[in-house]
Amino acid sequence: MHFLKELIENPKLENPTKNNMNIHRHFYRYSKGDFIGPAIKISLSSSKISMKGSHEFEDLITELVVNSISNNKQVLDIKGNLFSGVDINKTLREYGLNWDVKQSKGQTKNYKAAIIEKINKETLLKLIDVLRANSYFLISFELNPSCKVVTKKNIPQPSKKKVEEDDVNKRISFCTGNIENTNDNLKSVIENIIPDFASDLPKNWKSMVLLNNYKITDIELPKDVKDSRMLRILAIRKGRLSRSIEVDSEIIEKQYSFVV
Repeated sequence: MHFLKELIENPKLENPTKNNMNIHRHFYRYSKGDFIGPAIKISLSSSKISMKGSHEFEDLITELVVNSISNNKQVLDIKGNLFSGVDINKTLREYGLNWDVKQSKGQTKNYKAAIIEKINKETLLKLIDVLRANSYFLISFELNPSCKVVTKKNIPQPSKKKVEEDDVNKRISFCTGNIENTNDNLKSVIENIIPDFASDLPKNWKSMVLLNNYKITDIELPKDVKDSRMLRILAIRKGRLSRSIEVDSEIIEKQYSFVV
């Protein structure tokens, strides 16, 4: 499940650093203030559903495209990069993958693997889900024009722009995905990207943009932790998530108080 869907279903997490690292990791770079979060655009044509997302939506776009494939044994030729904050060699081996994971130099250890692989649908879906706790899985593949994902190969630098200065069209070029326009696929897209806006969509909508912005109002530092990096990572953030969709020239907004 994408971290934002999980967050709006349960916005006040009890122990996020222990139980919800797949959500918490998306927030520990933030101090107090207002910040731009992930954005995505969904467009409908008679034959195709197109998704264009910013960084931190690539996992969901890829998952939706892979899920749309009817053949569970379908083999996909994927390529791209994997970035992680932990040594993931053991995890990869559990899925029969022997990728060349390189460790960065310096005090902060990061890991990167260049990917060229043939992988079946079932294994890929499991991998997307398990990597959400600690990694960014940036891959591309094409089965046909109505079943493909194109993702940039490197993680973008965090935006320093104010919310009102956001260049959404530039950000959502990070990852694009196409699936066939069927009732089941459209239902899956809505349920996974905008479940909280499902009842607000007009009957014959054709294009929709979702914005997510954060306001961090309070940061609780862990006790008995001296290392400044670990203080930042383990700190609990409290604030507000503002989600808005623009559909048919109408803007609808919903807000959630969170503890992450």
